[in-house]
Amino acid sequence: DTRRTRLSGRSRVIVEFTREPDVRAITRRGGTTGRRIALLQAQAAEIDNAQLAALATDPRVRRVSLDRPAFATLERSGAAIGAITASRLQRTTGQGIGVAVIDSGVDASHDDLFRGRGASRRSVVTHFKDFTRAMPAALWTSEQAVDDYGHGTHVAGIIAGSGYDSSGARRGVAIGADIIGLRVLDGEGHGYISDVIAAIDYAISVRTAYNIRVINLSVASGVGESYHTDPLTQAARRAVEHGIVVVASAGNLGSTPDGRSQYGGITAPGNAPWVLTVGASTHAGTTGRADDAVAAFSSTGPTWIDFAAKPDLVAPGVGIESLSAPGSRLYAELGGYLLTGTRRSPDRPYLSLSGTSMAAPLVSGTVALMLEANPDLTPNAVKAILQYTAEARAGEPVLAQGAGLLNAQGAVRLSAFFADPGRGPGRPGDVIADAWTPWSRRLLWGNFLVEGGLPLPDANAWARTVTWGALTTADGTPVAWGARALDGRSVSTYDDENIVWSTRRRDSIVWSTYDDENIVWSTYDDENIVWSTRAGDDDNIVWSTYDDENIVWSTTYPNVVWGSTCRGLDCRHALWGRALGSLIATYHDENIVWSTYDDDDNIVWSTYDDENIVWSTREDENIVWSTYDDENIVWSTAQPVPTRWPAPRPTR
Repeated sequence: DTRRTRLSGRSRVIVEFTREPDVRAITRRGGTTGRRIALLQAQAAEIDNAQLAALATDPRVRRVSLDRPAFATLERSGAAIGAITASRLQRTTGQGIGVAVIDSGVDASHDDLFRGRGASRRSVVTHFKDFTRAMPAALWTSEQAVDDYGHGTHVAGIIAGSGYDSSGARRGVAIGADIIGLRVLDGEGHGYISDVIAAIDYAISVRTAYNIRVINLSVASGVGESYHTDPLTQAARRAVEHGIVVVASAGNLGSTPDGRSQYGGITAPGNAPWVLTVGASTHAGTTGRADDAVAAFSSTGPTWIDFAAKPDLVAPGVGIESLSAPGSRLYAELGGYLLTGTRRSPDRPYLSLSGTSMAAPLVSGTVALMLEANPDLTPNAVKAILQYTAEARAGEPVLAQGAGLLNAQGAVRLSAFFADPGRGPGRPGDVIADAWTPWSRRLLWGNFLVEGGLPLPDANAWARTVTWGALTTADGTPVAWGARALDGRSVSTYDDENIVWSTRRRDSIVWSTYDDENIVWSTYDDENIVWSTRAGDDDNIVWSTYDDENIVWSTTYPNVVWGSTCRGLDCRHALWGRALGSLIATYHDENIVWSTYDDDDNIVWSTYDDENIVWSTREDENIVWSTYDDENIVWSTAQPVPTRWPAPRPTR
């Protein structure tokens, strides 16, 4: 049977120990050992599935996690995000800022990865290390900068390519930044999270030598456990605690294979609150932003298991032109997307790719500019500035766009204000591509949306010891973002909207008001954007409404994710997700039954005159949502049940 088949195989795992790893716990059960993960007190291994339960209960072992596959978030710029103007006005190039590109490697021989001429010519790639290997083999690394897949070279060019082969037309965002190439994907674009974790920990260990202030992760893995325990997200947390901004792609699971929207596809480590998670937007082939929108493939929140609002923001990720790696797999397979430069070359030096893989390095390059303008910025401050200056796109759900579209020009300008608050931040917007671009003036602080006000440089929310989304610091002090001090609270008003940015009591929640209606998160025309019902492990349901369109995350089965915003597609007669059973009924535009779990467990959505009632039974546990006159009440008692993710693979 299926169970016997699964037990007969072998699995790659990461074994965390209570103290220094004792590999005998693995080898005596017939397992083979791989990479040692020192900072986690862990050991990568391969072991028979039948031995997993015994290994997990060994007193020397703290936890056993699957060594999940890692893959490039590839789905198949600078002017549109204001990076060129930011460099000119603020005189920043990212000079001296080290960006660790954890990816498939970097082809350091590319013309665009050199600076200067003659005797002063030097490589943009200041250091390289290879973490790929076949298990179980002796630990080895190589410092020869190679990329036989081609993905990492493209990413590196977006961050810091000089544009030499295109006379500057295809330059990167931060042409003065240094690239530290850490290879974790093989020539097929595949890898494992144990190698990604090792690369993150290595970046931490050499951060001072190469001034590594940013890690770019355009690689990802499916979410297999909570970010509180996942060794990959915990590795990212260690980097943030050491002052490194971790930028990760959101993933390319925003649509089903037949093109319909789906929610909950954020990949790891982008599901963690301390990571800066980037979705992708389209640019319609123009440098203007008026026609930009969230790309249909870009993964949307909420995150699976932890139900957190993600992504943090979006950046262009469609048709991004950057460096090719001649001889690599992508160079051979994507000949139709190769581009010539303005100089003679035996190869075509550029390649057009799409995916959140391309959006993340645009943000990483912007962060390098910000850190040159203000080296004292912490990871939390960087995220806050990027969100506050982003441009919110009308009609796009927060779970798709986060705070909005990247505005590099505004982010660098506000970073300079943080360095010198006396001169003021200036107008809350920028002229990009000859058009006024207003700042969103909002933060997605965990599962709260706070709007208006002004973040202040000395706010305790930016401390390294404060987890993004926390309501208090480690000593119980309320977290404050900024605005003005008033009776122990920081309050700001904007167009009659009162924003409470910090409160004295731990149980206080951040509110935004519109027309005297107090609703968690934010209200606009009676649209409740996102909220979570409780902070308990088993009681989180995330809802989103836009023009009376309800998005429901079921607690009976993961990936039973529904949405009624179809980005132009016909949503009627649609069953979303991967549930057991498929009862659908529609009456005009009202969906009655969306899904079932087992024969007796029905989830029913009935609508009548904008009154929605959702019932779900799972082991006699009921979920009820009732709305009447825009008043929402939510109860939840069910617990999510794990499911299997589809096999990860890059799509073009």
